[in-house]
Amino acid sequence: MTQIAYVNGSFVPLAEARISILDRGFLFGDGTYEVAAVLNGRIIDSSSHLARLQRSAEKISLTLPETPDRLIALLKELIALNGLEEGFVYLQVTRGAAERDFAFPKDARPTLIMFVRAKKMIDSPEALEGISVKTVPDIRWARRDIKNISLLAQVLSRQLAVDADCQEALMVENGFVTEGVSSSAFIVTADGILVTRPRFNAILDGCTRKALIKLCEERKIPVEERLFSVAEALAAKEVFITSASVLVQGVVAIDGHPIGDGKVGAAVRRLREIHLEFAYATGV
Repeated sequence: MTQIAYVNGSFVPLAEARISILDRGFLFGDGTYEVAAVLNGRIIDSSSHLARLQRSAEKISLTLPETPDRLIALLKELIALNGLEEGFVYLQVTRGAAERDFAFPKDARPTLIMFVRAKKMIDSPEALEGISVKTVPDIRWARRDIKNISLLAQVLSRQLAVDADCQEALMVENGFVTEGVSSSAFIVTADGILVTRPRFNAILDGCTRKALIKLCEERKIPVEERLFSVAEALAAKEVFITSASVLVQGVVAIDGHPIGDGKVGAAVRRLREIHLEFAYATGV
């Protein structure tokens, strides 16, 4: 089946999708994006993702070319055209194509692209057995709350993890974990308390992270939003990450040191079940 993408108003074969070499996303990383999970052909947490897209766009003075309802309609059509059952959708908006100049162009039209990727998330080996992560220095810019397409720091960090035979990197600043390259980070203390870094500019407000915290609050599962160190993570009962592309993912080793007994623990398995129940019930 030919994979279909969306580019500026048209659905086209992915191999034929094109944008201008003068697009500011290509030249400057001047844009924002979202990634949302798809389960049973339905988009998970769509309202949260679109709200974050709008916030990121506003923070960089970028006007979205379509309304949220229209974006959802386009994403659903793209999913149907590709016959996607499990995986994710990617949406990106840039400031458009214009003569190369750092200042905002006056008449450029925003570029909107979308594509999908099939990915096994529910019963993948990583989901069942957990992953290993590597700690790396957090070398990103100060506005991490903006989901910006300038991702070179994350690329370099993930490659360090891959080189160490790990599946994710945990970024560290002043001895404290900020987040993963493409995920939010949590630990479970010996007392069963979930700990994750507070929001604000130091991290991206992860949609899966936010949904899980709300689900825990509804079930009286204690959550603390505070800093935690690498040492505290290594000593934790359990560690896990969350994102649209992995949902709730157990971490079984950090820098080669096993977490607990080196297996995905009961707390993470239960949290994953809770989140999946939410995802299946609320997908659109």
